[in-house]
Amino acid sequence: MRNSVIRISVFCAMSVLLASGAISAWAASTEADYKAAYSAAETANNEAGKLRNQWTTTVSALKDAKKAAEGGDFDKAVALSKHAEALAKASIFQSTEQKDAWKAMEIK
Repeated sequence: MRNSVIRISVFCAMSVLLASGAISAWAASTEADYKAAYSAAETANNEAGKLRNQWTTTVSALKDAKKAAEGGDFDKAVALSKHAEALAKASIFQSTEQKDAWKAMEIK
């Protein structure tokens, strides 16, 4: 029961973050937008790294965002940066949520 509540809350949080990134991607993005989004994603990813819970998908999304920006596609770069930030925040949530959860596990 507790695991399903956790999964639902993670899903809802991810949905909100991804939807907000998709909505803001409708407007034409600039290099400044990309730099701000990328910086926020990097900060979140570094925080996840401090918790020893960096996801490889976050690193891949950051690389893809950088590649899109180098190609001049700032809309895609911003969207990928926001996706990377959402992934990093989800990994932070997972780390903090499961920090002591193992104590509540029932040995069968």
